This record gives sequence, C-alpha cells and structure tokens, in this order.
Amino acid sequence: MPIRGLICPIWAQYRKKWKRGADPIIQFIDVTKKYNERATVLKGINLEIKAGELITLIGPSGCGKTTTMKMINRLVEPTSGRILIDGRDIATLNPVELRRNIGYVIQQIGLFPHMKIGDNVSIVPKLKKMSKSAYEKRVDELLDMVGLDPDRYRDRYPAELSGGQQQRVGVIRALAAEPSIILMDEPFSALDPISREQLQDELIRLQEEVKKTIVFVSHDMDEALKIADRIVIMKDGEIVQADTPDRILRRPKNDFVRTFIGEKRLNESERLTVDDVMIGNPVTVALTRGLAHGAKLMKQHRVNGLLVVDKNRMFKGVVTKEMLERHYHEEDLTVQEIMRTDIPAVQLGTGVEEAVNTMKQLGTTSIPVVSADGKLAGIVTNSSLIDALLKQI
Repeated sequence: MPIRGLICPIWAQYRKKWKRGADPIIQFIDVTKKYNERATVLKGINLEIKAGELITLIGPSGCGKTTTMKMINRLVEPTSGRILIDGRDIATLNPVELRRNIGYVIQQIGLFPHMKIGDNVSIVPKLKKMSKSAYEKRVDELLDMVGLDPDRYRDRYPAELSGGQQQRVGVIRALAAEPSIILMDEPFSALDPISREQLQDELIRLQEEVKKTIVFVSHDMDEALKIADRIVIMKDGEIVQADTPDRILRRPKNDFVRTFIGEKRLNESERLTVDDVMIGNPVTVALTRGLAHGAKLMKQHRVNGLLVVDKNRMFKGVVTKEMLERHYHEEDLTVQEIMRTDIPAVQLGTGVEEAVNTMKQLGTTSIPVVSADGKLAGIVTNSSLIDALLKQI
C-alpha cells in the first residue's frame, strides 16, 4: 500500500520481497511437452525464475508441475521450446554434468540404505573430484546446519534415523556440492504434520543462509504460502497465475485460483497487518554517531525522533529531540549512551488491531516494526493508520 503525505517522525517504504539477485537464472521459453497427440502435458509455458528465488509450482494432479521441474535437470525433455540457465540453452549441455550441478530432493528421500549418512551426503562432491578433507568438512558443516550432530549421525545408516531426520539428510545432500539451483519434488509430503512443519521452518531458515535458487513442487497450498517467494499456479499444462503469496491471496486472477486457494484463506488474507500500514525506510541513526549528527538529521528531515540501529540494521532503541537537548552540552557522547532501549516493537505480519492495542496500552502514538530476526522494517503511527484506513474507503 503506498504511503504518501505523512507528517510523522519516521519515514517511507521499505518492503522488498526479493532480497537476492534480480537477473533471471532459469527461463522457460514457449515450452511444450507432448507424449502423443492426445497427451499434451505442457502447452507453451513461459516462466522466469530469478537467482536466489524460492518458487513453488502447485496445481491439481496432472497439471504439469512435476514435468516442468524435471525439465530443468533434463529428466524430461521438452517437445518444443527452450530452457535457459544463465542464458545457456540446457539442450546443449551434457545432462550428466548438468545434474551434478543441480541439487535434487525427492519425496521418497532416496538415501542409499547400505551407505552411512556421511557417505550419502558426500556422494556428489566425490563424483566432482572434491578432495577428501574438503568434502568431509562440508559433510560436518551441513549436518550441523540442520541440527544433526556430526559425531553422532555421520556414521549411522539411514534406517537408524527417523523420517524427518532422513529428509534433513536428503536436503543437505542436495546442498553438498554447492549447486546454485535445487529442485525439490514434494519432499515433505510423506511426513507426519509435525515433521513437515518443522522441515518447512528449517527450509525457510536454510534459504536465508544459503540463498539458493529453489524450485519446489507442492500440492499443499498452505505449504506454498508459507515457504515461497513466488507461487506458480498451474492447470491443464498452463500457468494460470505466477505471483507473490500476498498478491495471490489479495488478487486471485480468476475463479479457478479462488477455488484452489479456498475461501477461508482468502477471507483471512483480508485482515490488515502492520505491513499494510507501516511507514518504511525510516530516518535512522547509527549507534556510534554523535549528538550533533542526530540533531542534524532531525532538522534535515523535520522530525522529533530517530530510530537507532546497528550496522546490521538491528533495531536498538529511540532517541528523541528532548533527549538530545538535555545532553547536547555534554561532549563526546553518542546516541547509544542516551537512547531509550525499552521501546517495544511488533513483528512484520502482526495484525493492525493487535498493534493498535499495544500502542494504547503503552500510551504512545507509534510503534516500530521489525522482521523476525529483529531488523528494522518500519514504523506504525497514528497518521499512517488513518491514511491506510482512508484508502480502504
């Protein structure tokens, strides 16, 4: 929602969905797949998948989502059209080498039962002639990354692990050779609901850390909405809508998409959150800056307060005009030494009603908004709330 004409201390629009590279890494250009005259699986699809994007392909059984994914590593060849990776037509590449450079995670996990966990994870690095010391170090790092103690699990066999633990190993095996692209074919669907949710959370956390391009096939809309940067909804071999989860919920393209999403999810999406009403990219000051710099910022932006952040944009506190005036005569002070640190914040995704109630309880006219890891995303103010409500009329 655009934010304009506001007169409050801390400013304008932050929310970028894709934090990673902007250039397309995978392109489908008029791709079709026919098995015979009666069986057309894909009907001339066009799709760009950006570097570092987690994209979910979803749709009814037989819609072509798995075929689309398998074309990326040439397990299925198109009847016509082209598929490019970094601008190169994959039809010109050696399929074996291509597959060694693309991670692949399947529903059945696919661990070799006669091989220890360490050997399962290191199989592709070995094929790519990585040194023993390098792949052994990589195995331990990856096991540790998904919460499996290397000393405890490296020398176990798959049968000694739970289903959720085995699927964790399947995921890190796909990461072992450091591919830029990972394909995931309904990897969590065979697990119990608790394990599935835990692995979805794990994937979101891992993606923040490793920043891979992930193509994830799912039949579960809740899963897609939770994990995806962008969702591609397919039907009868065609792409019906490709968009962010938020836009799909707010602006379903047609009745098929509305039905596929479900009225309950659509109704829930109509709830306003702080993301809709916050003022982003606020005027901030670094912890280590002096009071004169803080005063200059306030004068320059005509505000009475500044949000204090560290070098990683983590929210640390607030410094007001009154605080600066009170301490301005004291030399060599930094804003860190005078700021208030007991300022509560709300997370992105918090409902507006909850944020308003918090502001009322605190007796304040604004509240900072942070991401799940504590980074400053914006601020909700009385002015921004009124502006947002007026736009709803």
